[in-house]
Amino acid sequence: MDPPPPGRLRLLMVSDFFYPNTGGVEAHIYQLSQCLLAAGHKVVVLTHAYGDRCGVRHLTNGLKVYYVPRLPITQSVTLPTLFGGFRLLRHILIRERITLLHAHQAFSTMAHEAVLHARTMGLPVVFTDHSLFGFADASSILVNKVLKFTLADVHAVICVSHTSKENTVLRACIPPTRVSVIPNAVDASLFEPDAPPVPQAAALHPGKQQQAAKRRRQQQQQWLRRRRKTQAGSDGNGADEGSSADGGGSSSSSSDGGDGSGITIVALSRLVYRKGIDLLAAILPELCARHPRVQFLIGGDGPKRPLLEAVVREHGLQGRVQLVGAVPHEQVRSLLVQGHVFLNCSLTEAFCMALVEAAAAGLLVVSTRVGGVPEVLPDEMLLLAEPSPDGLVAAVGQALARVAAGGRDPWAQHAAVREMYSWQAIAARTERVYWSVVGAGAAACRDDSMAGRLERYVKCGKWFGPICCCVAAVDWLYWRFLEWVDPAAGIEPAPDFPPLSG
Repeated sequence: MDPPPPGRLRLLMVSDFFYPNTGGVEAHIYQLSQCLLAAGHKVVVLTHAYGDRCGVRHLTNGLKVYYVPRLPITQSVTLPTLFGGFRLLRHILIRERITLLHAHQAFSTMAHEAVLHARTMGLPVVFTDHSLFGFADASSILVNKVLKFTLADVHAVICVSHTSKENTVLRACIPPTRVSVIPNAVDASLFEPDAPPVPQAAALHPGKQQQAAKRRRQQQQQWLRRRRKTQAGSDGNGADEGSSADGGGSSSSSSDGGDGSGITIVALSRLVYRKGIDLLAAILPELCARHPRVQFLIGGDGPKRPLLEAVVREHGLQGRVQLVGAVPHEQVRSLLVQGHVFLNCSLTEAFCMALVEAAAAGLLVVSTRVGGVPEVLPDEMLLLAEPSPDGLVAAVGQALARVAAGGRDPWAQHAAVREMYSWQAIAARTERVYWSVVGAGAAACRDDSMAGRLERYVKCGKWFGPICCCVAAVDWLYWRFLEWVDPAAGIEPAPDFPPLSG
């Protein structure tokens, strides 16, 4: 491969999780890639095909994405092939003249396989772990074993919080000195607050509270109608519930103006067990009973949606709780600014980007005290609760009282979040990790020969270590075979998009 221009890296980001799928990992890869492109580096993304999105696509600022045909089996995770994807990955690495591979997420099979193959070809590798895992259940044991094999040979590891670092070090049995902590970030300009908070105005002028509550409900109804048009009825039961909520909205308008605060609570996540949807379903009836003027907007989709629909139906909450379905990332801000409190019920989180986005939009955040969540926001923006129904109900009650009392400045909070979290700063810190593994003198710090790799793999365990060595040896033999049948000299280099930095 031809050497890259001085000071310029050629990076390949690999993960099962990327757009059009939505989530924290997807946003992290995209935003980090955009900042690295702006810094003058070349960035290519490798992920699996999503529906008819297959082949090569170019996104904003020339970000090149390979959507390769692989079979997803659960939650966008693809079927492991071990050696099956090596030939295509090798072509991409050679065509794009990649100098460093950055893999993301511990349960991404594409990431683990790419690390193995890239190391076989002699490329430096960085791995980012975005999640927390346990140690007892079968799935965690399997993932931890695979992670131990993968991280044994990478050059650097990045975690998104100090809690995540401790978790990864214990699971993969790697030295803490090899792990850097670089949090996620948020583009605060995409999550600017709306008008001044309604509860504050209502506290100062009680006579205007009914008009403010009615105006906010009208905004919610207009937003839901626009979503139904764009989705063409794809929300199913959620659209029917939205219609019921619209119908009940005007009947509760006058009651909101009497003596309540007219506060809206927003929850937005994948509707899966790990995100605490069972907890959310358990506290909805209790919160609605205790706070009759509070309404809920719940965004997201997943296997736990029928549970929420059943709770709404059984307790007659159609006029109080609206399930709006999956929310595209470009519409997240439109949903957030309709609320005053953001509720996160997750059972495990390494770093929850949704909390930062909600805080940037001016909302007071309530979250379960799990994983790296306490590290994300200061106390004045975040109320923590134990992951139990009683704990969440109490914390939400405190948040409602704080919001109704007024005095909060959403724009000051937005400015504080913008100061704390910047993708440019995160990209600069990630660049330093890259240069630490590819810069002058980095090669002298470790033995990257095949013998050195096998020495690291054999330390993975009495029985597991030899298995890792066998896998690495077979991968090396397969690589030599591919070099023989399809020489690298015969693979045409791909043209480069002009660097943004000129």
